[in-house]
Amino acid sequence: MSFITDLFAASDNPNSLGAKLRNKRQQVFEALFFSHFKTSESIKILDVGGTDYFWKNSSLPKMPQVEITLLNLTKEKVEQPGLKSVVGDATCMPEFQDQSFDLVFSNSVIEHVYTWENQVKMANEIQRVGKTFFIQTPNKYFPIEAHYAIPFAQYMPKSIIFPILTKTRLSRLRKWDERDAQQYLDEILLLDEKGMRTLFPGASIYKEKMFGMVKSLSAHNLG
Repeated sequence: MSFITDLFAASDNPNSLGAKLRNKRQQVFEALFFSHFKTSESIKILDVGGTDYFWKNSSLPKMPQVEITLLNLTKEKVEQPGLKSVVGDATCMPEFQDQSFDLVFSNSVIEHVYTWENQVKMANEIQRVGKTFFIQTPNKYFPIEAHYAIPFAQYMPKSIIFPILTKTRLSRLRKWDERDAQQYLDEILLLDEKGMRTLFPGASIYKEKMFGMVKSLSAHNLG
Protein backbone atom coordinates (compact mmCIF):
# COMPACT_ATOMS: atom_id res chain seq x y z
CA MET A 1 0.00 0.00 0.00
CA SER A 2 1.03 3.58 -0.60
CA PHE A 3 1.31 6.01 2.29
CA ILE A 4 -1.83 7.84 1.09
CA THR A 5 -3.84 4.60 0.97
CA ASP A 6 -2.58 3.62 4.42
CA LEU A 7 -3.53 7.04 5.77
CA PHE A 8 -7.12 6.91 4.51
CA ALA A 9 -7.81 3.21 5.11
CA ALA A 10 -10.20 2.26 7.91
CA SER A 11 -8.44 1.54 11.20
CA ASP A 12 -9.61 -2.11 11.22
CA ASN A 13 -7.37 -2.63 8.17
CA PRO A 14 -4.11 -4.01 9.65
CA ASN A 15 -2.08 -2.07 7.05
CA SER A 16 -3.73 1.25 7.85
CA LEU A 17 -1.85 4.01 9.60
CA GLY A 18 -4.54 4.03 12.27
CA ALA A 19 -3.95 0.34 13.02
CA LYS A 20 -0.18 0.83 13.19
CA LEU A 21 -0.56 3.71 15.63
CA ARG A 22 -3.05 1.69 17.67
CA ASN A 23 -0.56 -1.18 17.90
CA LYS A 24 2.14 1.21 19.12
CA ARG A 25 -0.30 2.65 21.67
CA GLN A 26 -1.13 -0.85 22.82
CA GLN A 27 2.57 -1.51 23.42
CA VAL A 28 2.78 1.64 25.57
CA PHE A 29 -0.31 0.57 27.49
CA GLU A 30 1.01 -2.95 28.10
CA ALA A 31 4.37 -1.62 29.29
CA LEU A 32 2.52 0.50 31.85
CA PHE A 33 0.30 -2.45 32.73
CA PHE A 34 3.18 -4.81 33.44
CA SER A 35 5.04 -2.18 35.43
CA HIS A 36 1.99 -1.59 37.63
CA PHE A 37 0.42 -5.01 38.17
CA LYS A 38 1.79 -8.19 39.69
CA THR A 39 0.83 -10.73 37.08
CA SER A 40 0.85 -13.53 39.62
CA GLU A 41 -2.45 -12.14 40.93
CA SER A 42 -5.94 -12.15 39.42
CA ILE A 43 -6.58 -8.99 37.37
CA LYS A 44 -10.02 -7.85 36.22
CA ILE A 45 -10.19 -5.42 33.29
CA LEU A 46 -13.27 -3.59 32.00
CA ASP A 47 -12.95 -2.44 28.38
CA VAL A 48 -15.59 0.23 27.81
CA GLY A 49 -16.67 0.07 24.18
CA GLY A 50 -14.14 -2.66 23.47
CA THR A 51 -13.99 -5.30 20.75
CA ASP A 52 -12.54 -8.76 20.44
CA TYR A 53 -10.56 -7.49 17.43
CA PHE A 54 -8.71 -4.86 19.48
CA TRP A 55 -7.19 -7.50 21.78
CA LYS A 56 -6.16 -9.90 19.00
CA ASN A 57 -2.49 -8.85 19.09
CA SER A 58 -2.34 -8.41 22.86
CA SER A 59 -0.72 -10.85 25.27
CA LEU A 60 -3.23 -10.08 28.05
CA PRO A 61 -6.17 -12.32 26.95
CA LYS A 62 -3.76 -15.25 26.81
CA MET A 63 -2.89 -14.87 30.50
CA PRO A 64 -5.11 -17.14 32.64
CA GLN A 65 -5.10 -14.70 35.57
CA VAL A 66 -6.44 -11.82 33.42
CA GLU A 67 -10.18 -11.46 32.80
CA ILE A 68 -11.33 -8.84 30.29
CA THR A 69 -14.98 -7.74 30.17
CA LEU A 70 -16.13 -5.86 27.05
CA LEU A 71 -18.96 -3.40 27.75
CA ASN A 72 -21.07 -2.20 24.80
CA LEU A 73 -24.60 -1.09 24.02
CA THR A 74 -25.06 -4.41 22.20
CA LYS A 75 -23.44 -7.77 22.83
CA GLU A 76 -20.03 -8.07 21.19
CA LYS A 77 -18.97 -11.31 19.49
CA VAL A 78 -16.11 -12.84 21.46
CA GLU A 79 -13.75 -15.49 20.12
CA GLN A 80 -10.68 -15.20 22.33
CA PRO A 81 -10.39 -16.95 25.69
CA GLY A 82 -10.10 -14.53 28.58
CA LEU A 83 -12.69 -12.16 27.10
CA LYS A 84 -16.40 -11.89 27.80
CA SER A 85 -19.04 -9.47 26.55
CA VAL A 86 -21.78 -7.69 28.50
CA VAL A 87 -24.41 -5.12 27.54
CA GLY A 88 -24.29 -1.78 29.32
CA ASP A 89 -24.04 1.99 29.14
CA ALA A 90 -20.67 3.71 29.59
CA THR A 91 -22.32 6.71 31.22
CA CYS A 92 -24.20 4.70 33.86
CA MET A 93 -22.91 1.37 35.19
CA PRO A 94 -24.98 0.51 38.29
CA GLU A 95 -24.37 -3.18 37.65
CA PHE A 96 -20.79 -2.72 38.84
CA GLN A 97 -19.82 -1.91 42.40
CA ASP A 98 -17.24 0.71 43.35
CA GLN A 99 -13.66 -0.35 42.57
CA SER A 100 -14.86 -3.68 41.19
CA PHE A 101 -12.26 -3.70 38.39
CA ASP A 102 -8.50 -3.47 38.75
CA LEU A 103 -8.35 -1.50 35.50
CA VAL A 104 -10.80 0.26 33.21
CA PHE A 105 -9.59 0.61 29.62
CA SER A 106 -11.20 2.46 26.73
CA ASN A 107 -9.95 3.23 23.23
CA SER A 108 -11.56 5.95 21.09
CA VAL A 109 -14.95 5.81 22.79
CA ILE A 110 -15.38 8.82 25.08
CA GLU A 111 -15.65 11.15 22.07
CA HIS A 112 -18.72 9.16 20.89
CA VAL A 113 -21.18 9.88 23.73
CA TYR A 114 -22.82 12.98 22.19
CA THR A 115 -22.39 15.64 24.90
CA TRP A 116 -19.90 17.00 27.44
CA GLU A 117 -22.38 16.04 30.16
CA ASN A 118 -22.23 12.41 29.02
CA GLN A 119 -18.44 12.55 28.84
CA VAL A 120 -18.40 13.72 32.47
CA LYS A 121 -20.75 10.87 33.44
CA MET A 122 -18.59 8.32 31.61
CA ALA A 123 -15.38 9.59 33.20
CA ASN A 124 -16.96 9.57 36.65
CA GLU A 125 -18.21 6.01 36.22
CA ILE A 126 -14.81 4.85 34.98
CA GLN A 127 -13.12 6.30 38.07
CA ARG A 128 -15.83 4.86 40.32
CA VAL A 129 -15.72 1.25 39.12
CA GLY A 130 -11.98 1.07 38.40
CA LYS A 131 -8.97 1.20 40.67
CA THR A 132 -6.88 2.33 37.70
CA PHE A 133 -7.68 3.46 34.16
CA PHE A 134 -6.23 4.03 30.68
CA ILE A 135 -8.57 6.10 28.49
CA GLN A 136 -7.61 7.16 24.95
CA THR A 137 -9.24 9.66 22.61
CA PRO A 138 -8.20 11.43 19.39
CA ASN A 139 -6.83 14.93 19.90
CA LYS A 140 -9.30 17.62 18.80
CA TYR A 141 -6.51 19.82 17.46
CA PHE A 142 -4.74 17.28 15.24
CA PRO A 143 -5.15 18.67 11.70
CA ILE A 144 -6.64 15.50 10.19
CA GLU A 145 -9.93 14.62 11.89
CA ALA A 146 -9.61 11.06 13.16
CA HIS A 147 -12.96 9.59 12.11
CA TYR A 148 -13.30 11.00 8.62
CA ALA A 149 -9.61 11.41 7.74
CA ILE A 150 -10.46 14.84 6.32
CA PRO A 151 -8.21 17.81 7.17
CA PHE A 152 -9.86 20.28 9.58
CA ALA A 153 -13.26 18.56 9.36
CA GLN A 154 -13.77 19.21 13.09
CA TYR A 155 -14.01 22.94 12.34
CA MET A 156 -16.51 22.64 9.47
CA PRO A 157 -20.29 22.94 9.86
CA LYS A 158 -22.08 19.58 9.86
CA SER A 159 -24.13 20.79 6.91
CA ILE A 160 -20.92 20.85 4.86
CA ILE A 161 -19.42 17.63 6.19
CA PHE A 162 -22.55 15.55 5.53
CA PRO A 163 -22.51 15.90 1.71
CA ILE A 164 -18.74 15.48 1.66
CA LEU A 165 -19.17 12.14 3.44
CA THR A 166 -22.15 10.91 1.45
CA LYS A 167 -21.59 12.36 -2.04
CA THR A 168 -17.79 12.11 -2.44
CA ARG A 169 -14.98 9.67 -1.69
CA LEU A 170 -12.86 12.20 0.16
CA SER A 171 -13.42 10.42 3.48
CA ARG A 172 -11.47 7.15 3.60
CA LEU A 173 -11.82 6.77 -0.19
CA ARG A 174 -15.49 5.79 0.02
CA LYS A 175 -18.98 7.23 0.13
CA TRP A 176 -20.64 6.92 3.54
CA ASP A 177 -24.14 5.57 4.05
CA GLU A 178 -26.33 8.57 4.94
CA ARG A 179 -27.55 7.04 8.20
CA ASP A 180 -24.00 6.19 9.32
CA ALA A 181 -22.76 9.65 8.41
CA GLN A 182 -25.52 11.36 10.38
CA GLN A 183 -24.94 9.07 13.35
CA TYR A 184 -21.26 10.01 13.49
CA LEU A 185 -21.99 13.71 13.06
CA ASP A 186 -24.49 13.56 15.93
CA GLU A 187 -22.42 11.59 18.41
CA ILE A 188 -18.83 12.79 18.06
CA LEU A 189 -17.51 15.47 20.40
CA LEU A 190 -13.72 15.66 20.21
CA LEU A 191 -11.62 16.39 23.28
CA ASP A 192 -8.38 18.26 23.82
CA GLU A 193 -5.79 17.92 26.58
CA LYS A 194 -7.57 20.45 28.82
CA GLY A 195 -10.79 18.46 28.50
CA MET A 196 -9.08 15.18 29.36
CA ARG A 197 -7.38 16.72 32.39
CA THR A 198 -10.74 18.08 33.55
CA LEU A 199 -12.40 14.67 33.14
CA PHE A 200 -9.54 12.77 34.81
CA PRO A 201 -8.00 15.07 37.46
CA GLY A 202 -4.46 14.18 38.43
CA ALA A 203 -4.03 11.68 35.59
CA SER A 204 -0.91 11.38 33.51
CA ILE A 205 -1.44 12.17 29.82
CA TYR A 206 0.33 10.05 27.22
CA LYS A 207 0.62 12.04 23.99
CA GLU A 208 0.79 9.95 20.83
CA LYS A 209 2.48 11.94 18.08
CA MET A 210 2.39 11.91 14.30
CA PHE A 211 4.34 14.35 12.07
CA GLY A 212 5.55 15.92 15.33
CA MET A 213 2.00 16.81 16.39
CA VAL A 214 -0.20 15.21 19.07
CA LYS A 215 -2.61 12.82 17.34
CA SER A 216 -4.24 11.27 20.39
CA LEU A 217 -4.35 11.61 24.17
CA SER A 218 -4.48 8.86 26.78
CA ALA A 219 -5.31 9.67 30.41
CA HIS A 220 -4.06 7.08 32.89
CA ASN A 221 -3.04 6.57 36.50
CA LEU A 222 -0.69 3.63 36.00
CA GLY A 223 2.37 5.47 37.24
